[in-house]
Amino acid sequence: MLLKNKESGNLVEILDVQTLINPSKEKVPGQTQEGQEEQDPEGYSKHNLIFPSGEELPRCWVDVNYNNAA
Repeated sequence: MLLKNKESGNLVEILDVQTLINPSKEKVPGQTQEGQEEQDPEGYSKHNLIFPSGEELPRCWVDVNYNNAA
């Protein structure tokens, strides 16, 4: 799955979708899709990632207390 880094605008290939959708995990492993060579994997804060279309990630992916929201 590809997401976009809000700060750099670069695409990030998410390496573990289960971690992405788990609201108790703050970081997700991914690789920046930049240049022609494969970049080393690193942890990305979910709060800095959006869908390539510009939409935010679903709240249930990033907020462990999303059910308690008013």
